Amino acid sequence: MSGVSLTEALTALGRPAVESPRHPVIHGTAGTLISFGLPTETGTMKFIGLWITPKQVQFLPPEPAETPAAAAHGLAGVPAQLFELFLTAARSYLERIEEIDERLADAQQQGRSAALSQVWSLQRQVAAVRAQIGRALVGLAECSGRYGDRFPGFPEAASTPMGELVRVRELAASVQDGLSNLILLRNAEESNRIAEAANNLSQTSNRIAALANTSNIRMLGLTYIALVLGLVSAAVLIPNTGATILGMPSASWVPGFWVDVILVVLAILPIWLIFSRRFVVNILKDITDSEKRAQEGVRDLPEVSESDAARSSAGPNVAGPGKPL
Repeated sequence: MSGVSLTEALTALGRPAVESPRHPVIHGTAGTLISFGLPTETGTMKFIGLWITPKQVQFLPPEPAETPAAAAHGLAGVPAQLFELFLTAARSYLERIEEIDERLADAQQQGRSAALSQVWSLQRQVAAVRAQIGRALVGLAECSGRYGDRFPGFPEAASTPMGELVRVRELAASVQDGLSNLILLRNAEESNRIAEAANNLSQTSNRIAALANTSNIRMLGLTYIALVLGLVSAAVLIPNTGATILGMPSASWVPGFWVDVILVVLAILPIWLIFSRRFVVNILKDITDSEKRAQEGVRDLPEVSESDAARSSAGPNVAGPGKPL
């Protein structure tokens, strides 16, 4: 009995000539195609199966051969070949699942050094094998049920290959669960690493904010000091300038009495003009609170010790150990 290719069977059914049929069982007026894939060494699937027409049954290449296992169930001819077809598929699936299980064990031993892409690749391979096991079970049920009369004795012996396929499917499910757990573990580890990095970043951000706050408080103290110095300089600069001008030889004609009067006016008037302004008064009222905030900022500076900060808070007249008043 000559075999038929997958392309020829699909063409006879009026379907596109593809390498992997979408459905395990395809019915048509010309016949019925039952197909499922076997894993190859290259990682692809090679589809096998049979083409059932009203006149004959043809196997997709390579055509299975009769074995003593089929003879032990009293099968011969086409039923024996069909029996061997599904047993071969079960053995092929088992070999591939065991190979993936070994690679899973290696990945578990490697721990974090195992590439997550490799684990995902194994997961996809197991899923592909499980899909083909399901196709083979559907084809087996079709051959032992609807077309059981075409294969004498096969429906009674179908429990053996069906049991093998079910056992391999359960093993594949177990390996797939192991891969899923490994992926979840790796994802949890990566999530923990991201959370740890986020915590470190948050701590650094808080430290930067603390330093910025300390810098702002420090600059606030310096600003108030500069303001006070500026006010004092303005109040002193005007009478000093007047005294300098009146002390020059060109001003010798000014009587001494008027020199004194002018100097007194130049000393009092700037002080009154400066310190009578409302914003200056408000600033001087709050300068005590500003000094406290500045002292808190100084205490927070890493280069200032606690003893220095305490002496600074106590006032300039408090001497430290070994320092004169």
